[in-house]
Amino acid sequence: MVDSSKCISSAIRSKITIETFSKVLVRDIDMVAYGNPQIVHFGSGNKCGYTLVQLIETSNITAHFVEETDDMYLDVFSCKPFDPRIVTGLVDAYFSPTAKNVFYFERRAGQNGRFTCNNELK
Repeated sequence: MVDSSKCISSAIRSKITIETFSKVLVRDIDMVAYGNPQIVHFGSGNKCGYTLVQLIETSNITAHFVEETDDMYLDVFSCKPFDPRIVTGLVDAYFSPTAKNVFYFERRAGQNGRFTCNNELK
């Protein structure tokens, strides 16, 4: 999960940029997309912005882009392991946030409910 503050305004308002980001992200973390990304602009007030949904073979990628604050909230949910540094690098490359909080959870179903969380990735 990547919560990003003060992204480039024009980037989070561009359906083309968001679509390109989604496709490159799927490729670079070695996932298999199921169909094309859904990118819809909706909401009002402080909730207005694009939302991205990309189904992947091992789960999904979702993001919401808040126009009022230029913030982005991204979740990459996958049972298949991936390098979270690739995700944060692409967020930086496409949206240039001034700050971000990153949380990485490793899925470990069947291991007595244990999981790891690393929020030290920046």
